Amino acid sequence: MAQSNKVSFSMHGVGVSGGIAIGNAHLVTNALVEVVHYQIPKKALVAEIIRFEKALERVRQDLQAVREQLPANAPAELDAFINTHLMILSDKHLSEEPKAIIEQELCNAEWALKQQMQELVAQFELIEDEYLRERKQDVVQVVERIIKVLLGHPSEAVRPDESAQILVAYDVSPADAIQFKHHHFAAFITDVGGATSHTAILARSLSIPSIVALHRARDLIRDGELIIVDGNHGIVIVNPDKDTLAEYRLRQEEWELEQQKLKRLKLTKAVTLDGVEVELHANIEVPADVAKAKAVGASGIGLYRTEFLFMNRREMPDEEEQFAAYRTVAETMKGMAVTIRTLDLGADKQMNPDAARSCTNPALGLRAIRLCLSEPQIFHTQLRAILRASHYGKIKILIPMLSSLFELRQTVTHLERAKESLRAENIPFDEEIKLGGMIEIPAAAINAEAFARELDFLSIGTNDLIQYSLAIDRTDDSVSHLYKPAHPAVLKLIEMTIKAGNKLGKPVSVCGEMAGDLHFTRLLLSMGLRQFSMHPSHVLTIKRQVLQTELEAIIPLTRKIMNAYDIDKIEPLLEKLNQ
Repeated sequence: MAQSNKVSFSMHGVGVSGGIAIGNAHLVTNALVEVVHYQIPKKALVAEIIRFEKALERVRQDLQAVREQLPANAPAELDAFINTHLMILSDKHLSEEPKAIIEQELCNAEWALKQQMQELVAQFELIEDEYLRERKQDVVQVVERIIKVLLGHPSEAVRPDESAQILVAYDVSPADAIQFKHHHFAAFITDVGGATSHTAILARSLSIPSIVALHRARDLIRDGELIIVDGNHGIVIVNPDKDTLAEYRLRQEEWELEQQKLKRLKLTKAVTLDGVEVELHANIEVPADVAKAKAVGASGIGLYRTEFLFMNRREMPDEEEQFAAYRTVAETMKGMAVTIRTLDLGADKQMNPDAARSCTNPALGLRAIRLCLSEPQIFHTQLRAILRASHYGKIKILIPMLSSLFELRQTVTHLERAKESLRAENIPFDEEIKLGGMIEIPAAAINAEAFARELDFLSIGTNDLIQYSLAIDRTDDSVSHLYKPAHPAVLKLIEMTIKAGNKLGKPVSVCGEMAGDLHFTRLLLSMGLRQFSMHPSHVLTIKRQVLQTELEAIIPLTRKIMNAYDIDKIEPLLEKLNQ
């Protein structure tokens, strides 16, 4: 229970995994804060470099040991994440360049490593793509493990305690998460991270309430304090009073009961009260995510982000490696649709990390399909791998960030070349494979009918569509409050795209965050949307909303929303629509 002499306060962050947890804070130290700078005598230079190399080897052994001891019920992503950290550890930017800094500056290994890390993080900060930008935290997590070894405290001892504990950390690495999992932490809260950070992905896979981007939780919360973590709303309450505690205990019970009820819907078809069938697909990042999609009864994979295969490595994944990954997903889905998006990287994230290319505004630069068309060999390799995998399941190809029909026609030419090369080698593939385009640029939405005429399907990427329509970088704290999915212009672009697809009999899906947001389910349905694709954790919640919706009854209110020109009028109408 909270003690009356303790100050009660709340903090707000980004809720990345739903649910409510109540427990005592367990603080994990941030080794980076402890790093100091000191000079070493020239005669100690070799010994300092050896100390650094031994720390690298110790961390490598620790990560390999964790991987080998993965429990049978561990989320499949953990193995992939640990492999990523092992690759980062072997990268010369972390394994070799700090040694050069030690030699040049005659400084301690911890300081040299921290300087190198800060340079790498600064490069990641320039990346426009949110998922890739979050990978900087993987670099930080690896560096922190090395520094902990250098400082002489490689692992955190978790105190035995029968009560629920909430992990409070600057960040949580995948390897740490595995070790912490054995101690049954009730929740994670961290100072850094975003919705696409590995911490967030891990939290969702472990079904643990989690909040990231709290900024100062590690500084303000004391070890052992009672805290409430509301992952649904991104709120942390420290030292709650008796009434608040009682209220959240009740909410916790209701949430857990609700989750049990939702599981019963897994095998239920998503059909509205007036008999309209809806497809609920899942978004995945690695082949292991398919298990989560199937666990909630998703009727297909609406978006397979292939970037994960290309990250944190110096060489491109070859055709065989890509083919194996795509084939695994196709076969595991057993005939259900799998939509594979081609490489969606930015101008600032080069195929060769050593080849830096400056770009004033990465969001408007050489990224996604533009980058693929400028790197034809890389694009050809990926298209061949996808086509080969199509022989083993119902695969569709999705092209990101199309802005013109010229780009689309260039893409079709590349696809035909890939098909011809396979035919020449007598390698089987689906000759009727469907090709779709992402509508995430306002120009594409306005010209959606033209795209629908030449494509087999459309997929609306609401995250970028909102960002480009409103000229808002939602990762910029100074303007992120202006990022409004319910903005009338955004809603009109979405409706325009859905109507264009429906007019020409071409399927349209929404695969951005709006697809998994309950506030917009009924509005999107009444716009004519019949296919949603979202994080697997949202599928059952959205399914329940579909099952409770009568389309005929909400048409009048939908018309009012679409005729409104003021977001302040739209938001109350949306609330009414969802009652």
